[in-house]
Amino acid sequence: MGEDGAVTSAPQRPDGPAPTPRLIATDLDGTLLRDDKSVSDRTVAALAAAEEAGIEVFFVTGRPARWMDVVAEHVHGHGLAICANGAAVVDLHAGREFVQVRELPRTDALAVVHALRAAAPGSSFAVELTTGIHYEPTYPPFFQDPGATVATAEKLLYADPSTAAAPVLKLLAHHPELSPDAFLTLARAVAGEHGSITRSSPTALLEVSGLGVSKASTLERCCAERGISPAEVVAFGDMPNDVEMLSWAGTSYAMGNAHPAVIEAASGRTVANNEDGVALVIEQILADRKEADRKEADRKERAN
Repeated sequence: MGEDGAVTSAPQRPDGPAPTPRLIATDLDGTLLRDDKSVSDRTVAALAAAEEAGIEVFFVTGRPARWMDVVAEHVHGHGLAICANGAAVVDLHAGREFVQVRELPRTDALAVVHALRAAAPGSSFAVELTTGIHYEPTYPPFFQDPGATVATAEKLLYADPSTAAAPVLKLLAHHPELSPDAFLTLARAVAGEHGSITRSSPTALLEVSGLGVSKASTLERCCAERGISPAEVVAFGDMPNDVEMLSWAGTSYAMGNAHPAVIEAASGRTVANNEDGVALVIEQILADRKEADRKEADRKERAN
């Protein structure tokens, strides 16, 4: 380990026998992607090898569907990704078609806005819809979304006919002065009854989904549809919005660059995203499986 506690060589495996996974669930930013938002050749090869070995790979991210270009070509058989912290399941093979939407009720979104305006003056908001993002004048602009409507959260949620029909995937809240974790703790205290509140940014930017909506709960649904148990899932993450998923999965890895809450939640650790920490674990899983198959073949040959 490095001086900051980050893993700098081989992953630290969870206690107990090596898993035989049927599904790998991985976060993107800070986890699968390098800091320059690229997918390394090693990681591409590891993902393809996992799929070839019969292990499904799910990308589970806070990103909206329209920001999935970076990994769209690396989704194999099923074509699905879990986006917006579990608020949407998207088919990347079908032009980012929404397969499932778990919306945030507008009444709850507005209640969060009012609670944070009172408890944290200076908060500004954005509203992520299935059709795109819209934000307040004081909210940090999304340069990737030049067509966004700019208006108060109240207007975006209720008065603007251009946004009134589309489901709300999540509400985003930004504060210019509070620390990220302090803002998260405050928001959960004053508005937690109205939504699931988390964060994935290094800044004081919160993400609010419907109550009970998270990466973990949507991944659980996808796994149930496939008859896959938590024990058969290996998950990877680096930020607080990954904590529930890492706690739910039978085997989980915090990245070497992970937030302390993620390290506490995960059952193992791997190296940082810039060192291909996800690929390293996948390679070990496949090597373990190959070795297990070899031993089983030897056992059967001896038995005959």
